[in-house]
Amino acid sequence: MISDTIAAIATPPGIGGVGILRLSGKDAHAIGAAVAGKVPAAGRFKYRRFRDAAGNEIDQGLVLCFGAPASFTGEDVVELHGHGGPTPMAMLLTACIDAGAREAIPGEFSQRAFLNDRIDLTQAEAIADLISSATEQAARSALRSIKGDFSEHIQNLEQELINFRMYVEAAIDFPEEEIDFLADEGVQKRLQKIKSQLQETVESATAGELLQQGVQIALVGEPNVGKSSLFNALVGSETAIVTDIPGTTRDVIAKSINLGGLLVHLLDTAGLCESEDTVEKIGIDRARRALEEADLVLELRDSTNKAAKNGPNIESALVVNTKADLSRGHQGASGGEILVSSKTTEGIPELIQQIKNRVGFSNSTDNAFSARKRHINLLDAALSAVVRGETELNSAGAGELLAEELRVAHDALGEITGKMTADDLLGEIFSGFCIGK
Repeated sequence: MISDTIAAIATPPGIGGVGILRLSGKDAHAIGAAVAGKVPAAGRFKYRRFRDAAGNEIDQGLVLCFGAPASFTGEDVVELHGHGGPTPMAMLLTACIDAGAREAIPGEFSQRAFLNDRIDLTQAEAIADLISSATEQAARSALRSIKGDFSEHIQNLEQELINFRMYVEAAIDFPEEEIDFLADEGVQKRLQKIKSQLQETVESATAGELLQQGVQIALVGEPNVGKSSLFNALVGSETAIVTDIPGTTRDVIAKSINLGGLLVHLLDTAGLCESEDTVEKIGIDRARRALEEADLVLELRDSTNKAAKNGPNIESALVVNTKADLSRGHQGASGGEILVSSKTTEGIPELIQQIKNRVGFSNSTDNAFSARKRHINLLDAALSAVVRGETELNSAGAGELLAEELRVAHDALGEITGKMTADDLLGEIFSGFCIGK
C-alpha cells in the first residue's frame, strides 16, 4: 500500500519560461493547498501565489489538479507551474517537502502508475524511450507502445497460449475422452500458429530495439586511408582532425548521429599498424577493442594506393574504398565493395543504404514496437519453450511435457508486461527514468 505523497520537478534542469513541480499521493491536494492556497477542481487551472512554510511568497503561477483514479499515477495529483529557473523550482520543491511531501526517486511516478494498474510495464518503459528518442522513427514506435499496441499484441499471444493450454491440460486430465494428440491436426496447426506469431513478434521487437538503442559502428583501417574524413562526412561537421600525417588520430572519437532514421553511434579509430610510439600503441589497442565491441565494422581501404596492404581483412566487415575523387584509373572497388569520396560525397548514400541493410534496418517502421533487450530475450524464451514442447509431443507423444513448456512460454510473456515480474527487476527498470517521471 502506497501511503506517502511524493514531489519532484518534472521539467529538465536549466532556465526556461515555465517549470513544473508534480505532487502525487493521498495528501497531494492538501500539500498543494498549503503551498498555493485553495486548489482548483480537478481538470481546471487557477492562478495562485506560492508560499513557503513561513508564509513568504516564493513564486506565482498556475495550479492544476487531478483526482484519483483519473490521473497518470492513479492517485491524487497536483501540478504547480511556476517560473522555470533552478532557484524558484528548488524553493518550490522545498516548500512542498516542508508541507509533508517526500522527494521522489527516479521513475517513481511511472512506477506508481504501474503499481496502480494505470499502465503495464511495456508502456512504462516506452515512456522512458519516448523521452530519450533520438529519431522521429524511434519516437513514433515509443508512442505506439505507450498507446498499448505492444501490450495488446502480447496479450493476444497470451490468450492464444491460454486457450491452447486449456485444451491440452483438459485432454491430460480427462484421458477417457481418448484424444490422440499426434492424430489431432488441430494441435499441430495451433502450435505452428503460435510459433509463427512469436517469431513475427521477435522480429518487430528487434526492429524496435534497433530504433531505440541504435547501432555501434567502428571505422577501422590502416593509417591515412580516410577514416577521419569519412567520419566527418557522416557526422556533417569537422569533428575529427584530418591531416596527411599518419597516426593523427590517437584515440577513439565517438559521435551519435541520425543516419536517415537509424541511430548510429559512430567510432573513429586510430590506424591499425605496428608502432613503437607509446601513445599511438594505446590508440591502436583501443581501436582493436572498439572493433570487437562494434555491431558493424567499416573496413576502409585507400583506393588510390596500389602499394598499400590489402587491409586487415576483418571478417564480416563492410569494405569501403575511399578517395573515389582521386582514384580514377587506379584500383577502385572490387565486387561487393563500396567506393566513396568524403570530399565530394560520392557513394555516401549507397554506403548509408548498405549500413541499413547490414543491420536489418527498414525505413518503414510502422510495425516496430518500442522494445528492449529484455523483451526480446523473453520472447525468445517463449518461442524456445513452444519449440521444445512441440519436439516432446512429436517424439514421445508427451502431452504433459507440452503442457509444461506452454506454461513456461506463458510465464515468459507475463514477464514482458509485468504480470509476473520480480521486485528487483522493477527497481532496475524504473531507476533509469528521470526523477520527475
